[in-house]
Amino acid sequence: MNKVVARYKDGRLVKGITADFFQTKDLFHVRPATAPDGAKPVEIHTRELKALFFVKDYEGMPQRKKTNEFDPARPAPGRRIKVKFVDGESLVGTTTGYQPGRPGFFLVPADTASNTERCFVVAAATREISFL
Repeated sequence: MNKVVARYKDGRLVKGITADFFQTKDLFHVRPATAPDGAKPVEIHTRELKALFFVKDYEGMPQRKKTNEFDPARPAPGRRIKVKFVDGESLVGTTTGYQPGRPGFFLVPADTASNTERCFVVAAATREISFL
């Protein structure tokens, strides 16, 4: 089970748990964090998302200043990459799986103290992707 935050291109969010997300499939399910026990999971189509964030907790640390800087003391595996989304947000991190033409890829944030452990970036929701 993975704690996730599904961020749609239109700004909606779904926070919950998933056990069936695969980057090669277009449909997965999330049991919302606020749903009562036994509630039916929400169907999510990956193509409607901006990104799927795999998180440590649902609240995060809103008072913490976010950074896109790499920690030189903790080098991360993969290639350094910057993603600019169509909504203007940017993410910086590393990836081992980005290839142009694929529907998406995983990114590990540069900020090692981030609430996000990794995220699946939906390529159709990006404006620009560049290696650093």
